[in-house]
Amino acid sequence: MLAQNFVGSVTLGVGQFCTNPGLAVLQQSDEANAFLQDAGQGITNSQPATMLTQGIQRAFTEGLGKLTSAEGVDVLGQATAADSFANGTPTLLKTSADALLANPLLAEEVFGPSSVLVEASSREQLLAVARGLEGHLTATVWGTDAELLEYADLLEILEQKVGRLLINGFPTGVEVSHAMQHGGPYPATTDSRSTSVGTNAILRFVRPVCYQNFPDALLPDELKAANPLHIWRLVNGKRMNE
Repeated sequence: MLAQNFVGSVTLGVGQFCTNPGLAVLQQSDEANAFLQDAGQGITNSQPATMLTQGIQRAFTEGLGKLTSAEGVDVLGQATAADSFANGTPTLLKTSADALLANPLLAEEVFGPSSVLVEASSREQLLAVARGLEGHLTATVWGTDAELLEYADLLEILEQKVGRLLINGFPTGVEVSHAMQHGGPYPATTDSRSTSVGTNAILRFVRPVCYQNFPDALLPDELKAANPLHIWRLVNGKRMNE
């Protein structure tokens, strides 16, 4: 079920969600081997679909070509290509942590229905991959309660790398809520303090201005002493609507 849901997240919207899970790191185990097999088969059984523009599809194909030609990268699963306008072919690639650490370009985003699965041989190697990441929008950690406690240092690394950190969930689909952070450290966004989704998203489009020693008549209605708009304001550090 986990592999099936992962494939669904990779191919959702023909992989054109900015939170598409384009990179996944697994520590070698029997469970990881089963996941690799099931995910590869799931991608192979999936269907190509039309991307938003031919330019996006072309960039996806070129990016995928660079990855597949890189040393240490294998195709784990690929849907049957369709000769149709702007079709994106779902593809799953596999590499090792050694290859990724030697060639960080393998972690660069390819916008579309693809993902790179990275096999780490040990806990230390998994942490090394996490430390080498640049800024991303999201990161998800899957594990039991005991495993999550054991890998608490992984979470500490990732919270410096992303704007949104998930436990046992998929990043595609961004809820508009007060707590949502849809941004991240550079190069995910230019300013990790802002979000483009959620109630704080308006702050991306405003510029603070200080009005000092202004007569009340010249102040915007939002700042006048009588509060003619009856809005909630922060006055001398206290929130009030008087």
